[in-house]
Amino acid sequence: MNSKKLDVVMSKKSLGLIVNPIAGMGGRVGLKGSDGSEIIRKAKELGAVPVSHVRTIEALKRIESIKGSIQLTTYPYDMGEDEARECGFNPHVIGSIVKGNTTSEDTKKAARDMLDLGVDLLLFAGGDGTARDICEAINSKVPALGIPTGVKMQSAVYAINPRSAGDLALMYMLEEPVEIREAEVMDIDEQAFRENRISSRLYGYLKVIYEKNMVQNCKTGGVAGEEFSLDAVAWDIVDNMENGCVYIVGPGTTLRPVMERLGLKKTLLGVDVVKNRRLLASDVNEKQLNELVKNEKTKIVVTIIGGQGFLFGRGNQQISPEIIRKVGRDNVIVVATPEKLASLRGAPLLVDSGDEEVDRMLSGYIRVVTGYGRKSVYPVRQP
Repeated sequence: MNSKKLDVVMSKKSLGLIVNPIAGMGGRVGLKGSDGSEIIRKAKELGAVPVSHVRTIEALKRIESIKGSIQLTTYPYDMGEDEARECGFNPHVIGSIVKGNTTSEDTKKAARDMLDLGVDLLLFAGGDGTARDICEAINSKVPALGIPTGVKMQSAVYAINPRSAGDLALMYMLEEPVEIREAEVMDIDEQAFRENRISSRLYGYLKVIYEKNMVQNCKTGGVAGEEFSLDAVAWDIVDNMENGCVYIVGPGTTLRPVMERLGLKKTLLGVDVVKNRRLLASDVNEKQLNELVKNEKTKIVVTIIGGQGFLFGRGNQQISPEIIRKVGRDNVIVVATPEKLASLRGAPLLVDSGDEEVDRMLSGYIRVVTGYGRKSVYPVRQP
C-alpha cells in the first residue's frame, strides 16, 4: 500500500474488524467446537448454520451512529466486509481470502495486517480458537475485544454478548473512560473435548478494553471441598424427579453426580435426556432434542459456568432458544454448589442464548438448588 493511500485510510480513528465465519457452527449440532475442516464438514451435514454473521451485525448496529466519523478496516466477504456493508459502513477492505473457505491463517494474517495499519481497536468475532489466533498475531500490541460467537469461550477477552461488545467499542472509539487490562486467552484440546475429557491451558494474554458487567471473566474449574455439596445437590434433583417428565440434563461436572445417582453415564461435555429415570438419549444435538421433547412435559437441568455465571449460551448451545421457549422458564432447574456461587463474588447469573426475547424471559430472580432441600434465590441478568 502506498503512503498516500495509507494517510487517507488512517486520517480517522480506525476500527479493525475480523470475523471468523465458521465459529460456533458446531454448537447446536452437538459437536462442541468448530475447529478443523472435518468438523465443519460434519457440522454442515448435520444442518449447522453460521452464527458469526448475525452476532457480528448485532454488535455493529450499536456503533452505527459513528460510522461516518471512523474508518472501519476489515477483510473481504464473510470475514467482515459483508457484515460491515449490511450495517451501512463503507469499509476499507484489505487482504484476500478464498471465499467460503477461510482458515486460522487468514485470521492471523488479517490481524497482522491491521496491526501494521495501526488500528485503534481490533474487534473480532469468534471463539477461543479465534482468540488464540489473534493473540499469536498481535500479542498485546493493540487493544482488542471479542464478539462471542463460538461454542466454549473460556477466555476473558470476550464481551458478555454482542450488544455489549458494540457498546464497549463505541465507548472506546468516542474516547470515553474505559479500563484497558490484560486478559487470559484460554482454550481446550477439542479432540479431548469430544472424547469427554477436559484439557485446558493458558495460551497468552490480549490487551482488552474492559468495563465491569460488560466483559466476561475467565472460566474457572471446580472448587476444592465441594464434593459433599455436589452429592447433596444430585440427590435433591433425583429424589424430586417426576414420572412421565422428560429431563434435559446439560453439560458439566456439577451434573455428572445426578446421572450417577440414576446409574447412568453422563456425557460430561454434552446434553443427555432422561425419562422415568432411564436414559432416552445421550450427547444429543438441537434437532434431536426437539424431537425428544415434542408433546412431552419437559424440564431443563443446567448449572452455571464457574467464574462467569452463564446459564445458557456457553457450551450448551444444543439447548437452543426455541427449546428454552418451549419448555418455559418455570421448568428450568438451576443447580450450583454454594462454593460455585461464592466464586461469582456477588455477580448475577447471565444468559446469552442468542435470542433477546428468550434472554428477557429468563431474567429476574430464579431458584438455585444448592443442596438437599436447600435453595437460594439468585438474580439472572440479561446482559
